[in-house]
Amino acid sequence: CLACVAGCLAQQHTMSASMNTYTDAQVEAKIATLRGLVEQLTERVEANEGAIAQNSSDMDVSYLVICGALVFFMQAGFAMLEAGIVQSKNVTNILFKNMIDASIAAICFWLLGYGFAYGTDKGYGFIGSDNFATEDIHNGTGGWEGWFFQWAFTGACATIVAGSVAERTKLEAYFIYSIVLTTFIYPVVVHWGWGSGWLSAWGAWPNDDGKAHPIFTYSEDSNGMIDFAGSGVVHMVGGFSGLMGAIVVGPRTGKFDPITGQAIELTQGNKTLQSLGVFILWFGWYGFNCGSTLMISGGAANVAGKVAMTTTISAATGCITASILGKVFDGHFDVSIGLNGILAGLVSITANCSVVNPWMALIIGFVGAIILYAGHHILNVLKIDDPCDACVVHGFCGVWGIWATGIFCTDENVQYAAYPNTNDACGRGEQFGVQVVGSLCIIAWTVATAGALFVAIDKTVGMRVSSDMEDLGLDASEHGLTGYPLVELADKPPAHYYNQAPPPPPMPNQYSAPPQETVQQRAAPPPVPAAPAPPSVQAPQPTYPANMVYAPQAPQFAQPPYGGYGMPFGSA
Repeated sequence: CLACVAGCLAQQHTMSASMNTYTDAQVEAKIATLRGLVEQLTERVEANEGAIAQNSSDMDVSYLVICGALVFFMQAGFAMLEAGIVQSKNVTNILFKNMIDASIAAICFWLLGYGFAYGTDKGYGFIGSDNFATEDIHNGTGGWEGWFFQWAFTGACATIVAGSVAERTKLEAYFIYSIVLTTFIYPVVVHWGWGSGWLSAWGAWPNDDGKAHPIFTYSEDSNGMIDFAGSGVVHMVGGFSGLMGAIVVGPRTGKFDPITGQAIELTQGNKTLQSLGVFILWFGWYGFNCGSTLMISGGAANVAGKVAMTTTISAATGCITASILGKVFDGHFDVSIGLNGILAGLVSITANCSVVNPWMALIIGFVGAIILYAGHHILNVLKIDDPCDACVVHGFCGVWGIWATGIFCTDENVQYAAYPNTNDACGRGEQFGVQVVGSLCIIAWTVATAGALFVAIDKTVGMRVSSDMEDLGLDASEHGLTGYPLVELADKPPAHYYNQAPPPPPMPNQYSAPPQETVQQRAAPPPVPAAPAPPSVQAPQPTYPANMVYAPQAPQFAQPPYGGYGMPFGSA
């Protein structure tokens, strides 16, 4: 722009000199005027550049807040899914645990967890050491949205465990576990993989030169562990914590036949709530995966679009594969295993959604569904009772997601996803080794810390409710609820049968005409008299209290065919 103005001025000055139209003073005045216009244009361009930069920043913040809200909405999905799986007498208890998870996570992650996860590393690559209670986040610095987004992930990790230990765990024990998980166990793994820890692909072991030193080469020739949205950091921690909790607390009463050892289905659950929960989770997963770009400007929107596509393909493939496996091996299409197949595909793609191509996502979802089906039966063989198969869906499929990243990633896709180092780690196979080492370390850390925590809780306050409380249901024992109307109807006579006389027997209709004989009846021979019936033994009649005049026995069900809150479902 300045060069163009200068050229125009030079041309005008030449023409003026040749035609003697303007004096030197007039020419200087015009030049000064044009210079003023140029300065005004420059100021406006600079102001526009600042406004554009601010708008980009505002878009990034808004995008992260919206995606964080989607991830938080997954709490409703977990609540509905688990409420549809457990027995109706434990629905309120599982809803309460989902509610308290998010609340405990908010306070604990704010006070200590966020600092352990993203605070300054002291050089060991293990844990952060500052920014506790977000002391370094102020009005001028920003960063509020980062805490919000990461808190939503923390709540999701904690909620996974609720499904593994459902229907027999004390609330006090669950409170303690949630506090320790969101304060220490989970933030440490976050620091390893997403902060400046030793596994991080973004800033592993930064020293005075400011450069990252990721394993294995500690140079730009390596990437560190690629876990884009948390197959390892979030799902493996939650899944293997749930596994340790299920082992320590033991199986539910009646889950395994005492003679044959075969697993028994205690309830078919509420398929409506299960379906609603999984569809909410699938919806929220787009915030989980797409939001992990952490921004929408600068070309990140294209990466988010690719992530949405690979996420969808893997989830759909997991659903179809799991449904077919259920038909082939169990003889029928089971909606529950199909729904879990969706979750298996989602967990499997979470680590690698930005570094694989669509056809690779299809394979990843397919294998994830196989792991789901096999893992479900392996747990039954090992007598491990996980009512929601949470450790299979999140733990086992999370391991597959981390490994699949090393198998299917390409160096071109890694660069497209904005990972910082330019190298051929995927092409030469190093990345797969990094992924395996990272997954094994996450398993070791989680099993050791969560296992020790659950054992300590069991030896002190106790993990499990009493057998009487378990039979009665945690809604009654832990929350003071006495039962649900329609469930009571299946277990005892209705209230209107009490304190009243039995209804009179039906009387013959004296006004009806006698039946007319047909020709065939008149022509038929007289019937042969039947042999006398043997004397019958009168069955003893049940006795009732004095205030119960009439109380016929209601039909008995091994499990009342009602979903949560006594609502009928399905063929029931």
